[in-house]
Amino acid sequence: MEASSSGITNGKNKVFHAEGGVDLQNHQLDMQTLSDGPKSDVDFSEILNAIQEMAKDVNIFFDELEAVNSPCKDDDSLLHPGNLTSTSEDTSRLEAGGEKVRERNKSNGLYFRDGKCRIDYILVYRKSNPQTEKREVFERNIRAEGLQMEKESSLINSDIIFVKLHAPWEVLGRYAEQMNVRMPFRRKIYYLPRRYKFMSRIDKQISRFRRWLPKKPMRLDKETLPDLEENDCYTAPFSQQRIHHFIIHNKDTFFNNATRSRIVHHILQRIKYEEGKNKIGLNRLLTNGSYEAAFPLHEGSYRSKNSIKTHGAVNHRHLLYECWASWSVWYKYQPLDLVRRYFGEKIGLYFAWLGWYTGMLFPAAFIGLFVFLYGVTTLDHCQVSKEVCQATDIIMCPVCDKYCPFMRLSDSCVYAKVTHLFDNGATVFFAVFMAVWATVFLEFWKRRRAVIAYDWDLIDWEEEEEEIRPQFEAKYSKKERMNPISGKPEPYQAFTDKCSRLIVSASGIFFMICVVIAAVFGIVIYRVVTVSTFAAFKWALIRNNSQVATTGTAVCINFCIIMLLNVLYEKVALLLTNLEQPRTESEWENSFTLKMFLFQFVNLNSSTFYIAFFLGRFTGHPGAYLRLINRWRLEECHPSGCLIDLCMQMGIIMVLKQTWNNFMELGYPLIQNWWTRRKVRQEHGTERKINFPQWEKDYNLQPMNAYGLFDEYLEMILQFGFTTIFVAAFPLAPLLALLNNIIEIRLDAYKFVTQWRRPLASRAKDIGIWYGILEGIGILSVITNAFVIAITSDFIPRLVYAYKYGPCAGQGEAGQKCMVGYVNASLSVFRISDFENRSEPESDGSEFSGTPLKYCRYRDYRDPPHSLAPYGYTLQFWHVLAARLAFIIVFEHLVFCIKHLISYLIPDLPKDLRDRMRREKYLIQEMMYEAELERLQKERKERKKNGKAHHNEWP
Repeated sequence: MEASSSGITNGKNKVFHAEGGVDLQNHQLDMQTLSDGPKSDVDFSEILNAIQEMAKDVNIFFDELEAVNSPCKDDDSLLHPGNLTSTSEDTSRLEAGGEKVRERNKSNGLYFRDGKCRIDYILVYRKSNPQTEKREVFERNIRAEGLQMEKESSLINSDIIFVKLHAPWEVLGRYAEQMNVRMPFRRKIYYLPRRYKFMSRIDKQISRFRRWLPKKPMRLDKETLPDLEENDCYTAPFSQQRIHHFIIHNKDTFFNNATRSRIVHHILQRIKYEEGKNKIGLNRLLTNGSYEAAFPLHEGSYRSKNSIKTHGAVNHRHLLYECWASWSVWYKYQPLDLVRRYFGEKIGLYFAWLGWYTGMLFPAAFIGLFVFLYGVTTLDHCQVSKEVCQATDIIMCPVCDKYCPFMRLSDSCVYAKVTHLFDNGATVFFAVFMAVWATVFLEFWKRRRAVIAYDWDLIDWEEEEEEIRPQFEAKYSKKERMNPISGKPEPYQAFTDKCSRLIVSASGIFFMICVVIAAVFGIVIYRVVTVSTFAAFKWALIRNNSQVATTGTAVCINFCIIMLLNVLYEKVALLLTNLEQPRTESEWENSFTLKMFLFQFVNLNSSTFYIAFFLGRFTGHPGAYLRLINRWRLEECHPSGCLIDLCMQMGIIMVLKQTWNNFMELGYPLIQNWWTRRKVRQEHGTERKINFPQWEKDYNLQPMNAYGLFDEYLEMILQFGFTTIFVAAFPLAPLLALLNNIIEIRLDAYKFVTQWRRPLASRAKDIGIWYGILEGIGILSVITNAFVIAITSDFIPRLVYAYKYGPCAGQGEAGQKCMVGYVNASLSVFRISDFENRSEPESDGSEFSGTPLKYCRYRDYRDPPHSLAPYGYTLQFWHVLAARLAFIIVFEHLVFCIKHLISYLIPDLPKDLRDRMRREKYLIQEMMYEAELERLQKERKERKKNGKAHHNEWP
C-alpha cells in the first residue's frame, strides 16, 4: 500500500486513483447481475465505450494480464514454499514428488492410504457397540452421496475404529453451491485519492523519516512471517455454471480445510440411518451412541524443529501456535484472519470481541490507576484521615457483644488511609467515566463487528433454517402443523403446554435464587458469630483485627460456596432448559445461556450487594441493637466505614475467581492429556507414540466443551460485571481485568491449538444473546455505582458537612480546610450505662484513662443521651439523606442522558465502510460485465474459427 499510495503499481493488485475514492479492504459480490446474463438489447460497442470512459474518469492504471490471469493465493499456498507438508501439498507437488511425497502423506495421518485423498472428517465408533445396523445404513448412504470412505483400527485399542471421510471435487462443488459458500472471484482493487506532485514529495519525505522510527511493536511482522499475507481477492457465492469466473489454481486446495470439513458435516447432517422422516443426521447417531466422536483433523503438529522465521510454517496449526498461542507474542495483535480461516467465523468473532474488550480496558485501567494514585498522593493532605489518626482521645463503642473491647478511634488509622485510596474526590468522576465507557465499548464494538462482518463476507449471510431438536420431535411428533418457511409439516407445541412449562421453569429459577439468598444469609450469620469469637481470640494479631479477620475468612468461605453452587446451577439450568422443550438448538442455547448467567451472576454478586448496601445500615444503635432471631446482633461497619469491606470482597473474589477459571480452562485439559499420554507410554512404549497418525493424536485430545463457547463468554461477561457494577468502590478492577485478559487470550489460544480437538468451523454474524446481556449490565452499573457513591462511601456526608456545617458553611467552598471537625461531627455519643445486659462489655474501659468510661462514640447522626429525645435522628441526618437521594436521581439521569447521546451520535456502520460498500457494488457490476463480455468474445472467436458464426448472435 505504501508503494501504491505514490502512484506505483505493485505488480500484485490493480491500483485505481480516483477523486474521493475509498480503500476497498475486502470483497463481497452480488452474483445476481452475473446470473442474469447479457441483455439482448445492449450493444457491445456501447458497453466497451462505457467501460473505457469509466477507466478514463478514475485514472485506471490497468495491467490486463495481471488482473485477469494473476491467481489469488489458495489457502494452503500461504505457507512457506520451502517447508510445505501435507497440509499445503497440492496435486502438482504430488506429481513432482512422486512416490516420496505419497509415502510422507501416508505416514503423517492426513491422507488416505493412497497418499492422494485428503481426510476431511473423522468418525469414531467401537466394534462392541450394538448399533451396527444403523451405522451400516448410514455409511452406505454416505457412499451414495459421493463421499469416499476408509477405515482404520486404533493402535491403542483394537475395539476403536476410525472412519476417514474424503469429499471429491464434484461433491464439494455441488454442496458449496447449495450452501452459498463464497470463494475467490477476482483480484482486489484499491482506490486511492488522486495525489499531486507536491503531496507525493511530502509522502516520500515522511516515509524516509519513518524508517528511523521503530516499527509498530504490537503488529505481527509480515516480513519475517510471510505466511501472514492475506488473500486479496473478491469473493462470490460459488456457482458451477459460472465456474470460469472463479480463480481456481488447484482444485485440491481451492476449498480450504475448514470449508471442506464444514461441507462434509453439512452432508452428514442430512443422511438417513433408518427408515422414517426423523431418522436422519449425525447428531442423532452421536446422541444414541452409534458413534463415539466426530471431528475434523488438525493440520499436523503445532511444533517444528526449525524456526518459523527462517524455514516458514510447517502447517497452519504451527503458524497459529507461533504467531498467536505462543507466550512470546503476548503483546502483539491477534491474527484474526488466520483464526477465522482455521477455526471458523464463530470462534474468530469470540476472539475478536475478547481482543476488542481487552483493548478497551486500557483507558479504563489507566484512569482507575490514576484514581488510585491520586488517593496515594493526596493521602498526607486528607483532613479526615488526619483527624482519625490523631483522635487518641475518642473512644469507640464495642462492635460486638461482651467480648469486643472499647477501642481508640486512632487504632483505625491504617483503615482510614486505605479507604481514602479508593474513596476520594476522583471517585465520582471515575464512576461517570466507567458508565460512559461501557456505552462507548458497546457502540464501537458494533462498528468493529460491522467491519469484521464485511471483511469476512458475513454481511449478506443468513443462518439456514435450523433443524428441529430430536427431543422436541420425540415429544411432539403426534401434533403437526405446516412450517411457514419450508412449507413442510413439523411437530408443534401447543401454546398452553409451552406456557405451563415456562411457568415451572420460572418457578425453578426463583427457587434457586432463594437458595443463593439463603447462602448469603448463612454468610451473614457466620460474620456475626465469628466477630465475637475472633475478638476473644488468644492471638493479639487476630484479636486486634477481628473485623478484618472476619471479613477475610467470610469472603474465602463465600468463594467456596460460589464454586460449589455453580456446579449445582449448571445441572439445574440443564434440567429446566430441557423441561421447556425448546424447538431448535439456538433456542435451547439462548435459554440455557440466560439461566446460567442469571444463576451465576446472582451467586457471584449477592454477597457483594449485601456488603455494599446492607452491611451496617440496619443495626440500630448502642442500647437498642437489631438482632437476628432475637439472638445475634447484626454486624456493624468498621469505624472507618464499610467501603474497606467492599474492596476486600471484590479484590479477593475477583483474583480467586480468575485464577480458578484459568486453571480449569488450561490446567485441567493439560493434566488429562498428560495422563492419557502417560498411559500410552506405559502400555506401548515411547517409540510407538511417535508413529501415531494424526487422527489417533486428535482423538486423544480433549473434545471442545459441549456448550461450545459458553464458558468462555460467561467468564468474560461476569468479569465485565465486576469491572463496571461496583467500580466506584474498587477502581483497580479494570486493571486486574486487563492483566487477566492478556493472559486469557493466550491461554484460550493455546487451549484451542494444542489441547482440544479441532472444532468444526461454523459461521456467525455476531456474539448472539451476550450482547443484550452486556447492555443490561451497562444499565445496572449506572444504578449500582450511584448507590455506592451515595450510600456506601462518605462522599455525600462530607459534601453536606463542607457546605452546611463545616468552617466554610455558606461560603461555597469545599476544600480540605472545610473538613476540619468532620470526624467529630459524624460520631454520636452513647452513655455506657444504657447498654443492654447482653451487650454490656466485660471491660469497663479503665485502661484508657484509669477510671471507668461513662461515654463512648459510634458512627451515626443521633442526639446525645441528655437531650429531650435521646438517640433520635439529628437534622444533619435528614440533610445527608436528602442529599443522597438527590445525588442518585441527578447522577442516574445525567449518566443515562450521556449514554443515550453517545449511542445516538455513534453510527453502527462506519462511514468509510458504508462508502466502500456502495463504491464496490457499483464497480463490481462493471467488472462482472467485463468478465462476461470477455467470455462472449472468446466464444465468438472460437465459433468463427470453427465456421459456426451466426448473424443474429449477441453481441
